[in-house]
Amino acid sequence: MQDKKIIIAIPVRLNSKRLPRKVLLDLAGKTILNRVYDQCKKALNYDEIVICTSDEEIKEFAQSIGSKVLLTPSEVKSGSERLSSISDNLLSFSWGETNQTSLKNLAKRTFIINVQGDQPFIDPEVINQMINIYKTGETMYKIITPIYKLKSNDIHNPSIVKTLVSNNHEALYFSRSAIPHIRGIDPKHWHDYHQYWGHVGIYGYRLDILKKLRSLPVSKLENAEKLEQLRFIDAGIVISTFEVTGDFFSVDTQEDLDYARKKCIGKFNKN
Repeated sequence: MQDKKIIIAIPVRLNSKRLPRKVLLDLAGKTILNRVYDQCKKALNYDEIVICTSDEEIKEFAQSIGSKVLLTPSEVKSGSERLSSISDNLLSFSWGETNQTSLKNLAKRTFIINVQGDQPFIDPEVINQMINIYKTGETMYKIITPIYKLKSNDIHNPSIVKTLVSNNHEALYFSRSAIPHIRGIDPKHWHDYHQYWGHVGIYGYRLDILKKLRSLPVSKLENAEKLEQLRFIDAGIVISTFEVTGDFFSVDTQEDLDYARKKCIGKFNKN
């Protein structure tokens, strides 16, 4: 038996509010979800990819493109909560074992990478970095997530999530506001005084930590910012970060979709 398992899990819902049915919309000849799945397949050293959804239509589509599927409850608030709600099923899926006694001590050796179903340009190298970090320090890292250096014109954009990071690369807080506040300086010039970090909405969790999310109360901070990761922060669970470079982009609105379609020209070449 392997000493650890690494699973890429793609949580998906069909009825997104701002852009309904977005994961099934066309992007250069394939759906957005298909693009995400294809990008994940380019990663290295993982064991399985699984699409996790409560929607029968998504299930049928996922199976049609060759993905394995796990069904989830419909009443969940986030991608992390969707995965946490089926943590026992994820554990069985990861190890091909249904006997809970046999699985008892395997959750700490199971690493789940949460890639959102609306990230068609996810760089497989980011997933590779996450896997390598886990493999070299699995007992150290409970949750890991990528961050990137923000451009000055993105610092005050509430659609871009900012990360406040400690000297040892742990996330102190996530916010839609620019953090930290630079006292006595015009906000237009804050970037001259501090390196601001953006957050890439991908998470890697040890499965025993992901499972805990089910029992954690919804955080007031999570509700205020509408950021799922703040439930872990509020509970005192450390989220470690690592720096990546690139263009990190999710399709949330029609404007995002229009931009994504322009960005696709020459990238996917209709395949």
